[in-house]
Amino acid sequence: MTESAIPPRHVAITGAAGALGSAVVRRFIDDGARVALIDHRLDHLAAVFPGLDPARHLLLEADVSSLESTAAAGSRILGAFGRIDALIHIAGGFEMGEPVHALSRAAWDRMMNLNAWSFVAVTQALVPAMIERKAGRVVAVSAKTASRGAASMAAYIASKSALQRLVEASAAELAPHGIAVNSIAPSVLDTPANRRAMPDADFSQWVDTAVAAQTVAFLASPAAVALHGQHLALDA
Repeated sequence: MTESAIPPRHVAITGAAGALGSAVVRRFIDDGARVALIDHRLDHLAAVFPGLDPARHLLLEADVSSLESTAAAGSRILGAFGRIDALIHIAGGFEMGEPVHALSRAAWDRMMNLNAWSFVAVTQALVPAMIERKAGRVVAVSAKTASRGAASMAAYIASKSALQRLVEASAAELAPHGIAVNSIAPSVLDTPANRRAMPDADFSQWVDTAVAAQTVAFLASPAAVALHGQHLALDA
């Protein structure tokens, strides 16, 4: 069996304490992987994953928009695991905003840092180790709405569109090194936060986080070896 045909056994997951992140973590743990969980608050990670075996898994606090912070987290992961098979980049942010003609630079920078620059930061920390081994998977979480602008969502949609272009460029750059880069592009995820924000919505039309986690696991698996720079749109 070639290395590329082996399911990922060492997985780093950003945004691990969130609703989607925790579903993805549990999916990979159930599959027998060692996981490095990255979130912006260590106490949040510890609360979401009590009793996680510290001899096998890592809990790491990092700012995914900071090159220095992600580099430090990457060093700890590679020091503990010795290798990384898959990087799952879930961390990001959403907010409604001003119309384009009144958009603030702070809102623009916030969305771009969380949703686009963070992809650059986390891949800088871990992809070079994949290149060394000529194997790996990178999966990002973009958005179905990234394909077209919408009122009061300019900064968010622009940042997710930028993320998709980064995924595509990275896929072209890394395919010759045996690394596949793709994203999932959900419509609306069925999370507690989204239910609170949109209490009158039809939740049955939203994407279950367990289903999204299953798709992430597929993209990180040997079955997705021929996919490069794709954005798998998820709908209920």
